[in-house]
Amino acid sequence: VSTLPASPAEIRQLLLHSQQLAQPQRGKAGLLQVIRQLSYVQLDSVNVVQRAHHHILFNRVRGYQASWLDALLAKRQIFEYWSHAAAYLPIEDYRFSLHRKHQLQSGERHWFAPDHQLMQQVLARVRSEGPLKASDFATDRSKSGSWWDWQPTKKALEQLFMQGDLMVLRRDNFQKVFDLTERVLPAGLDCRVPSDAQMAAHLIERFLQAQLLGTASQIGYLRPGLKTAVRQQLNDACEDGRLQRFVYLGQTYFAAPASWNWDLLKQAKPKRLLLLNPFDNVLIQRQRLQHWFDFDYQLEIYVPAEKRQFGYYTLPMLWGDRIVGLADVKALRSERCLLLQHLQLDEAVLQQRGFANALVKALLEYAAFNACDRLSLQKANSVTAAWFAKNIKPRTEAGLVAESVTEADD
Repeated sequence: VSTLPASPAEIRQLLLHSQQLAQPQRGKAGLLQVIRQLSYVQLDSVNVVQRAHHHILFNRVRGYQASWLDALLAKRQIFEYWSHAAAYLPIEDYRFSLHRKHQLQSGERHWFAPDHQLMQQVLARVRSEGPLKASDFATDRSKSGSWWDWQPTKKALEQLFMQGDLMVLRRDNFQKVFDLTERVLPAGLDCRVPSDAQMAAHLIERFLQAQLLGTASQIGYLRPGLKTAVRQQLNDACEDGRLQRFVYLGQTYFAAPASWNWDLLKQAKPKRLLLLNPFDNVLIQRQRLQHWFDFDYQLEIYVPAEKRQFGYYTLPMLWGDRIVGLADVKALRSERCLLLQHLQLDEAVLQQRGFANALVKALLEYAAFNACDRLSLQKANSVTAAWFAKNIKPRTEAGLVAESVTEADD
């Protein structure tokens, strides 16, 4: 077991480059490059602000527009499937979605027991009528919206999608529109089902490409049945010199330092301030985040309101290579107002050179991204509230109004 190949600060810097957060890409070509580099972009339905997948890409692609993502899907350059969660993936990786599809076709259970008779009826209707979404089926739909209350036809559609008979052609108002896989899939793709060993090797390659380094459990995160294969592939790669292993904070990490772009460390450290989405690729595994960024983060949308410590939809704030604050946000679209429902900033950064200007820029850009031209700070501790009133309100550009804090949390 070797020692760390670089300092934690240097690893963070290289990681942010791997994550495409240090230097954003440009335009539609840059968008596809980002998705390929990350290997997946998670979808999420929460829409108190712009949805997760768009926010993740907004931080990495200058001038990003949601229509660009739709265009990539329409051109079959990306596809929708399950990574560790619902995600967009590069079409080049389609073959590796077949591993999970084959598991489900062979009888493994996803969320619920499949109704094979109904699935065949649903499949026949899509085959004869063309692309359909769940609401196109005449049913007495439940109003709860929870997956365990989905009507049988929606369950059948989801099972057919998960096991590979259907693909998502597009989304209409975030509803999946399904069509037969053979009518969606571009010609010429490798559609051989990978073995466990091939699947594990793919996960390792993609994880280290996007995340620089990882533990066996991080690489196999929520990938059923692959734990042993991932460990075996990692051990084999260490034995033949393709990877190195080292221990950090009690965890064994694997990496390929020989392939790292060490010249990036000679460049000036990035000083963008970014509001990161809770489902951002760099945040999604919380123990990893705590190890490398010394940041303990919990998304509280699943926590009952009375038990929340900070807020419903909280965005960590990245400044350089450190996380220096939290902002619980909500877009009042009809009023074109972005609420900072709760703001917390690390006092150590408040007087740092350039921080106020960077925060103003980040807030302006994020507000505009959410079609808002007003900003209202609702709650902060007294130090943050006073600093905000002194440094942020006077610097906001024309058209964006930073209103006064209405509640302090001291």
